[in-house]
Amino acid sequence: METISRSAPERKPARRFKITSIEVLCAILLIAILGQSWLQQVFDVPALRTGSTVFVAVCVQALPFLVLGVLISGAIAAFVPARVLEKVLPRRAGAAVGVAGLAGVALPGCECASVPVARRLIGQGVVPAAALTFLLAAPAVNPVVLVATAVAFPGNPEMVFARFAGSLATAMVMGWLWAKWGKLDWIAERALRRLPEVQHGSRWKTFAETARADLVEAGGFLVLGAMIAAAMNVLVPAKWFGVLGEQIVLGVLVMAVLAVVLALCSEADAFVAASLTAMPLLPKLVFLVVGPAIDVKLFALQTGTFGKSFALRFAPVTFVVALSCAVVSGVLILGGGA
Repeated sequence: METISRSAPERKPARRFKITSIEVLCAILLIAILGQSWLQQVFDVPALRTGSTVFVAVCVQALPFLVLGVLISGAIAAFVPARVLEKVLPRRAGAAVGVAGLAGVALPGCECASVPVARRLIGQGVVPAAALTFLLAAPAVNPVVLVATAVAFPGNPEMVFARFAGSLATAMVMGWLWAKWGKLDWIAERALRRLPEVQHGSRWKTFAETARADLVEAGGFLVLGAMIAAAMNVLVPAKWFGVLGEQIVLGVLVMAVLAVVLALCSEADAFVAASLTAMPLLPKLVFLVVGPAIDVKLFALQTGTFGKSFALRFAPVTFVVALSCAVVSGVLILGGGA
């Protein structure tokens, strides 16, 4: 008798339940709604009210500029080929640095997006000095950042001019320094390879993905910066900032280091700086010039994109140049920034 063997039906792999950030956010909002009265009693403390006011104010003021900035950054990544800038740049490195610095005014983008853009420019044959100048200029002197600075400092329009001058000088000085003493051996080989252009059919996808990624990353740093600003306004006594105001050199150094550590997005940092009301203008200006030029996240991005050998040389020099340009700009335009 012939036996018929039947194979067991294939089992479909069990779906794993994965909790996403959207579900976590919905759960937090639901808990907040259900426990609204209890939360009001718990957080009905003057210090917490002050901190929450500063936090909300910083986020609400900065968010429109952040969204506008990431949309422009995504549009540039998707619809502006790197060869456009290559065509308008002079062949001489010194002249190309000047044009690349001014191009940052017309082609805005956050500092996170400027690193891959500079990588693409080098891959398209742009001289590294000009690409690195654009890397530093685009997130610091573009119209979105300058308008955000004007809104954050409504009573001090000179801060806009001082920030523009200090940031542009930082970008161009670094470009000229690289043109004179920089070596291609310091840049990782992978960063020098030619990159393919964005395909026509995938431009909108590139735009959406770039804008989404920049918004998520920069938004996270905005929230972190707003929380730290709120905490500093509540936890740090006002007299400490008064001491920094009297010791202007110490205040400048502290704000420069703080800019590196906080790693805020350039579209939002002006509102965080403006929230430190007891701090003089010059240290705030140093914070605004140093932050977009070099911070911990930029160092990590530069290390991953251009190599460790490049970042270990480029980052410290950028910090010194940005600090020096900010101080000179502040003294000339702000008159010391008291």
